[in-house]
Amino acid sequence: MGWVPPRPGTDPRALRGLRASFAFAFAGLRYAWKSQRNFRLECIAGGAALGLSLWLGVGLVEVLFLILVVLALELLNTALEAVVDLASPTFHPMAKAAKDTAAAAVLVSSVLSAAIGVVLFVPPLLRRLGLAS
Repeated sequence: MGWVPPRPGTDPRALRGLRASFAFAFAGLRYAWKSQRNFRLECIAGGAALGLSLWLGVGLVEVLFLILVVLALELLNTALEAVVDLASPTFHPMAKAAKDTAAAAVLVSSVLSAAIGVVLFVPPLLRRLGLAS
């Protein structure tokens, strides 16, 4: 069995525990970035949406919230897939159902975020391009 790091919050030196918590979180981000193509694509799409919102003057809070929802669900999907692969290294229909359902959550959030993005971006984009008044 491998080394188990101390639980965050159990170190009597509060800042050391907080620093460890952030280190674990950034390690998770690095893992997702390196191993998950969809996470990288969603980050790029989120950056493009953020840039477009700044150019068009669309509310940043709404766009940041949509980006948050999609990226957070993608990270949860990645974590769930890792746990399922660890718990069930061979094929099992329930493992497949868990992974498929988590992926569906990301799909639903992505499709709905894109639809909301169309509603937010198209009118100001048409005005910016001079195609609408």
